[in-house]
Amino acid sequence: MFSLKFSLSLLSLISVLVLFADFFAPYPYDLQNRSAPYHPPTRIHIFKDGKLTFPFVYKYELVDPLFKVYREDKSTACRLKFFTKTPYGFKLFSVEEPCRVYLLGADKLGRDVFSRLLYGGRYSLGVALVGVITTFFLGALVGGISGYFGGRVDTLLMRLVEVLMSIPAFYLLLSLRAVFPLELSSAQVFLMIVFILSFLGWAPLARVVRGMVLSLREREFVLAAKTYGASSLRIIFRHILPNTYFYLIVSATMAVPGFILGEASLSLLGLGIQEPQPSWGNMLSDVKNINVLSSFPWLVSPGVAIFLTVLGFNLLGDSLLRKQRDEGQGK
Repeated sequence: MFSLKFSLSLLSLISVLVLFADFFAPYPYDLQNRSAPYHPPTRIHIFKDGKLTFPFVYKYELVDPLFKVYREDKSTACRLKFFTKTPYGFKLFSVEEPCRVYLLGADKLGRDVFSRLLYGGRYSLGVALVGVITTFFLGALVGGISGYFGGRVDTLLMRLVEVLMSIPAFYLLLSLRAVFPLELSSAQVFLMIVFILSFLGWAPLARVVRGMVLSLREREFVLAAKTYGASSLRIIFRHILPNTYFYLIVSATMAVPGFILGEASLSLLGLGIQEPQPSWGNMLSDVKNINVLSSFPWLVSPGVAIFLTVLGFNLLGDSLLRKQRDEGQGK
């Protein structure tokens, strides 16, 4: 029960932050500050001269341009403002000029990592959710038709499933991506990644659904529907597949991490969402260099976001699976 509540709370928090990124992110994802490359996370102070005060930050100045070393300029303090209108829209928080607030630091172009993290989650989670819906629609449809009709239809569809399952997924992923032109907009790349990941993901599901349908098609309610003259497609969609929904929901929650990691892998390799649009994968491409990672560890924050999201969906799927087993055992 605890893991279910924890996973739902974690995923709800991530979803709200990503969905309302325009409100929570203090800056646009492509806003550059070339005078502050690799700016460290900004310290937020609530004490001044030993007294509790309203949150504020100091202005940072670059003291070593070669090694990107910054220090706080104690002579310039800027007060944080909450629920205020800024040149970039209505924001949860902002800071007075000439200061800037970088909760998770800045990248090599001086772009706010926290803002890019929230906006990038839209692509990473969007690919996962749309991909899962597409995959499970195809898997349920093909598995339902194969299991219900049987015979040659079943043989043909299952041989197709076995061929797809025998292909190494990662290499097929790279090959399919290479077929498409590199000069694509982020929206086109988004749809392309959804297509590739869905193409790879529906076959195993179809095989499991087909096995479930083989047993369901002999149940009394299916025979009754046939007696009343219901069409085959109506029986499949209205009577058989609804009895697999709980399994599909559990499987969907456990499949989402695979889509997130698939998009991150493509973007990390430079084959997914392209700059300046952020995704968690292409943001991690900045830390492929171990020297950059050791010097500016805050750039690994997209990896932490991926870890937490994958953990949340895995815990959710595991909790739902245990609940299904407990109900099956009559507990």
